[in-house]
Amino acid sequence: MRVDLFDFALPSGRIALRPASPRDSARLLKVEHGAISDHGVRDLPALLRAGDVLIFNDTRVIPAQLEGRRGAASIGATLHKREGPRAWRAFVRNARRLGEGDRIDFGAGVAAVASAKAQDGSVLLSFEGDEPVGTLLERAGRMPLPPYIAGRRPADARDRADYQTMFAAREGAVAAPTAALHFTPGLMAALADAGIGHEIVTLHVGAGTFLPVKADDTEGHFMHAEWGRIAPDVAAGLNRAREAGGRLIAVGTTSLRLLESAADEAGRVQSFEGDTAIFITPGYRFRAIDGLVTNFHLPRSTLFMLVSALMGVEMMRAAYAHAIREGYRFYSYGDASLLLPE
Repeated sequence: MRVDLFDFALPSGRIALRPASPRDSARLLKVEHGAISDHGVRDLPALLRAGDVLIFNDTRVIPAQLEGRRGAASIGATLHKREGPRAWRAFVRNARRLGEGDRIDFGAGVAAVASAKAQDGSVLLSFEGDEPVGTLLERAGRMPLPPYIAGRRPADARDRADYQTMFAAREGAVAAPTAALHFTPGLMAALADAGIGHEIVTLHVGAGTFLPVKADDTEGHFMHAEWGRIAPDVAAGLNRAREAGGRLIAVGTTSLRLLESAADEAGRVQSFEGDTAIFITPGYRFRAIDGLVTNFHLPRSTLFMLVSALMGVEMMRAAYAHAIREGYRFYSYGDASLLLPE
């Protein structure tokens, strides 16, 4: 499928540089049965049905961006996938200055040895010492804000809190599951009072989520693998809810991709632990989910392709045109949409 079908023009002023405050004061665009309507995130208890289940991703973002030196060469690294207790695969700036066995000094007593350049250009970094790698990153790393934010302002102390969801518990992501940024304890209580349940899964989002689709056709795009887990009791609870007539509403494309990776042909969610590189484009038959809460995505991105697969390309182009006209805020710190397909 041609990638230019998923292009659209977005004024730069629509890109949110900070989240809404309070978080659940963000706007919400509902798309259902071909109709588009304007709401707020706080309206979700009234927009969903008793018996529905929201599925959240409890991954926690690590300070995955590092700046260091190999001799006189400046080296930047963005970790994107854990490969072992002390080993991370990373996208590296100035990678041509790195050779097998070269040591990078990231400062603050943090260093790593480079090896195993992959076909996609990423490098395997093995961190020195005995301290947990998470401790080293807290000392030397910074939060990996998406390029469309980081290119307009530096990450700061506020981002350490702003770029984590209230569900963040399991360290390993280098990008936040941003749809869940809108949820607060008060909103969760209101949803529970309305009979709307929730379940928790884990998908450690990788830096590949920021990579643009450079191919002219979707078949030419390479998806990076991400590690995820759905516990057996969570899978059983989701299947029970659906059998009872409830809808499974993924909160974020990360939860959706994991659920679809774990679903069998009959649509039953299986327990899951391992890597997924699922790439969802129009023509895909959804099996596990009945709806999606998600933010607004970049043109020509795999995530705009995903929502177009769920709702139809023309429907999503119309929805995004409406959102741009009405002043919705886009991308990671922006507003949300509720997508309910036929």
